[in-house]
Parts: sequence; structure tokens; C-alpha cells
Amino acid sequence: MNKLLISILFSAILFYSCNSYKEILYLQDANVDTATKIDNYQEITIQPYDMLFIVVSSKTPELTLPFNLSPVSYSADGTIINSKQQHLYYTVNENGYVDLLTLGEMYAAGLTKEQFAKLIRDKLIEENYINNPIVTVRPINLKIYITGEVLNPGVYEITKNYITLLEAIAMAGDLTIYGNRNKVKVIREKNGERKIYNVDLRTAELFHSPAYYLQQNDFIYIEPINTNRKKLNRYK
Repeated sequence: MNKLLISILFSAILFYSCNSYKEILYLQDANVDTATKIDNYQEITIQPYDMLFIVVSSKTPELTLPFNLSPVSYSADGTIINSKQQHLYYTVNENGYVDLLTLGEMYAAGLTKEQFAKLIRDKLIEENYINNPIVTVRPINLKIYITGEVLNPGVYEITKNYITLLEAIAMAGDLTIYGNRNKVKVIREKNGERKIYNVDLRTAELFHSPAYYLQQNDFIYIEPINTNRKKLNRYK
């Protein structure tokens, strides 16, 4: 085999290896050690059909009884120390309202849990029910779904006020070596509409995607790379 042919084969192998390696790197064009403004931060908001854990507490516990769905025990300073949480949830109806019994229907869709808690608290004070209420609102059915080329596909609960796509991928154990990092699909159903976002993990543009901050019930699908798997085994 002449030297020219060997050189061509070596160059081809090197070219393929470099391009294959680039297929699996995240954030290739990100500015390292440079602060960038977060311009699309988005907390999870309450949506129709969410289930909400809502408890009203006070230093005068007897005043809270009409506003709680089941008995709640308090410490001397009004802190909740025992409750049957399985009986303490309200369902947001299809129009975004929550029926809070004594307080009537209140609109919750699009609000964060803190915003809705403040709305309830303000109404309790305004209508002279309780002067010093403490209102706890916590969604109890927040989940995301991730499947495809990840190590641990499945359903994952959201425990924070927000969750990013990168966090969700980390929860699922990261993409496999065969996961297509430039075509991550996020399927979102909201306000009676379904939208599919394509996100490229290889570029810092992912931070500006509407799908970077996930919402409850988002479905994430990782496509396989359209290539021969044997050729990628070297990067395991």
C-alpha cells in the first residue's frame, strides 16, 4: 500500500473520529468563565387539572378549621405538625379555578404557588376571617417524562419551583452514547395546545429555548443517532 493511500485513509479515520466526538459534546460554543444574563427564567406555574395541597394555619388554630379539608395539628406557635395530606388536596378545574369552599372559587392558573398562597392569605385578611394566616400551597402531581436514549428513562417528580432540561437529563442518568444531542424533543401541552420543541444540546442556544425551563407534564424524547453504533463504541 503506497504512502499516499495510507495518508488518505488516516485522514479519513481522523476526520470521522473528530466529527463523531463532536456529536456527543454539550455546549461546544459556550463562553467559559463569562457571566451571561438569564433572560428567560421561568418558574413552574399552576395549570388546569393540577392537584394542590393547601393548608391554612394560624396562632389561633380554631379559626382555620373552615378552611382545611381535614384535621390539622399545630404546635403552640401555629406550625403544622401533623396532617393527613392525602385528604388535603384541591383540583384545579379545566377553567383554572380552585373551589376553596368557604372562600369560594379563586383563579389559580398561571400563578406560582407563592403567588396563589398570597392571594388566599390576602382574601382571608380582607374578609376578616383571620388576621395572621399562614397559607401553604404545594402542587402534589408535578411530573416530567423522559424516554429514548437515556440511561434511566421514566417518570420523575418535580420538587423545586423550577426545573431545567439539563437537570431533567441528569436525573435520567444522562444520554447514552447513542443519543442524538442535536435533536432533543420536548413535547408540551398547555392551554389546549400541543407544541413540540427541538433543542440542540451542543450549543449554548439551548439556554434561550422556551423548553429549557420545563413545565409539569413535559415529555422529553431523545432520538438515537442515525449512525452505526459499533463506530461509536470507542467513546464509551
